[in-house]
Amino acid sequence: MENEYTCMKECAAEAARVARGVADDRMSEPSGCGEWDVRTLVNHWVLYTSHGLEHRATRKQLPDELTGRDFASDADWAEQYAAQLERAVAAWSDPAVWEGEVDLGFTKMPAAEIAGLVTKEMAVHGWDVARSTGQEFRISDASARMILEVVDAHAEVYRQYDGFAEPVPVSEDASAFELALAHSGRDPRA
Repeated sequence: MENEYTCMKECAAEAARVARGVADDRMSEPSGCGEWDVRTLVNHWVLYTSHGLEHRATRKQLPDELTGRDFASDADWAEQYAAQLERAVAAWSDPAVWEGEVDLGFTKMPAAEIAGLVTKEMAVHGWDVARSTGQEFRISDASARMILEVVDAHAEVYRQYDGFAEPVPVSEDASAFELALAHSGRDPRA
């Protein structure tokens, strides 16, 4: 749990940094995630990686007022996102939260697995947001290896639901994060 929590904290800090770098005039531009524009991607990213992360820790379902909200319409959405990420990460600071299962409404999953999946969303969609707004998403090699492990463990399920495209070939010297992106169907060189 300690290494996973360190990765979560690092990815949250980088997600907050990238969010602060998104200019309002980029919201209607394509995101590179299918039909989603940057606004749609940002709203998904904010909902699941901050509110979703906290709600998973507290074992609560996301309320309708959050799932239908346009977070990006708030002038200070990036600061709100950063603050919510801090609350969400803090909710996972108790080792007991990593134990047991989380009821997702349609299935139950081990809490540690859910934490890994949401952290992966933070990083992979953080990279999507960064790339589509002229930024970079940077994490340590240790965190990148954890993200790669999560991507590889769940890639086929994500592909079944169009969450990932087919893997993209990369060079033999690709970093762990580039591999995670490529295995999730993203071109890290784009």
